[in-house]
Amino acid sequence: MDSNDLAAMRHEYEAGGLSEAEAGDDPYRLFDRWMVDAMTSGLHEPNAMVLATATADGRPSVRTVLLKGMDERGAVFYTNYESRKGRELAENPRAAVVMPWHPLQRQVRFEGEVQKAEPIESDSYFMARPEGGRISAAASPQSRPVSDRAALERLWAEAQARGAADRRPEHWGGYRIVIDTFEFWQGRRNRFHDRIRFRRVGDGWVRDRLAP
Repeated sequence: MDSNDLAAMRHEYEAGGLSEAEAGDDPYRLFDRWMVDAMTSGLHEPNAMVLATATADGRPSVRTVLLKGMDERGAVFYTNYESRKGRELAENPRAAVVMPWHPLQRQVRFEGEVQKAEPIESDSYFMARPEGGRISAAASPQSRPVSDRAALERLWAEAQARGAADRRPEHWGGYRIVIDTFEFWQGRRNRFHDRIRFRRVGDGWVRDRLAP
């Protein structure tokens, strides 16, 4: 593809807007409404979120994970604690997220400190996963080099044979992002978008509008 083709891409955003009155005073309530909209719109995996972490010296990395819990304590996802993101979170326990809902001309961003979920919470979610997913969680040396696909298949078969699906491995579990900042983005005509930000202050939230 010619770079001029990329530069020429245009799409006008005209689905709606986001006023302060519509945003309200509680970002979790607004998130819930937008998530319901995303779920009922038929979006593929509306809980997919792009997660950014960084090493202690600030080198960033980013990948897509699935949001598996959201309440006033924060946002929860699950992964291998020994993966690249797990190692980075051990060094630098903060993360930033974007959830891009392009068909709705919306996105949500949030960020905050990251903590491991309670073991009982991780145990419960692990056992709720399909058996194949439990085996994969136990078998995969996530983010580590492997020789080929056959080596991965052998690891999976070995994990299945030892009954790995019966108990959560210690190297796998949940993280909770304790959110201190939300931003809700609604596309508008002429690239003059709506951006409403919420920042945690004490026990409440301060809301403001950002220029597009």
